[in-house]
Amino acid sequence: MCCAASTGSAFARGAAGQIEIQLDLPAVTQGIALVCHPHPLFGGTNSNKVVTTLARAFRESGYAALRPNFRGVGKSEGGHDHGQGETEDMLAVLGWAQEQWGEGLPLVLGGFSFGAYVQTRLAARLAAAGMPPPGHLVLVGMAAGMTEGMSGGSSRHYETPAVPGNIPTLVIHGEADDTVALANVLDWARPQKLPVVVVPGADHFFHGKLGLIRDLVGRNVAPARTDTAK
Repeated sequence: MCCAASTGSAFARGAAGQIEIQLDLPAVTQGIALVCHPHPLFGGTNSNKVVTTLARAFRESGYAALRPNFRGVGKSEGGHDHGQGETEDMLAVLGWAQEQWGEGLPLVLGGFSFGAYVQTRLAARLAAAGMPPPGHLVLVGMAAGMTEGMSGGSSRHYETPAVPGNIPTLVIHGEADDTVALANVLDWARPQKLPVVVVPGADHFFHGKLGLIRDLVGRNVAPARTDTAK
């Protein structure tokens, strides 16, 4: 790997075909970060500003940040599968990443909106399979409960899984989110005794607040450290 941070693209193979991935790579890869984008039926892609903010924050901490496009977005094949096929695809992307940089590297999962919902499903799948848990889970503007439609779309209901208790989790939500009500996320977090960081005045897309997300990730997610960095 070169001596400076870089960006690029790659493809992994999922059950529905190829999965397009954007890469944000540090000078030395010491961990893997998987970052998921918002709802594909409402314009969500891996170039979303919240998603790229998360990826760059992880890269600054030594993680190779992967931003896959969900099914039917960009050059990713297949069609939207309401989180089920998308979860399977993220397992495939993790497998691809381990082939590139080796197994055993620290792993963090991050997601925005629908992407955060998928990451809770992925964390549950990893736990059910007895696989090593991610070192951190970052959920921004998470879809939980009944959400308001975006871009003229209809409302949707999300049964968001609880986070496995052994995963340190950072939940960030906007006070003025009019797509996923803050009350929904608090209702989800309360029985788990999971704190929620509320950004005053922030809407669902965190307009003008992206720097706060980057700072919160930097302060709460431990830098990747491993003796097997490549």
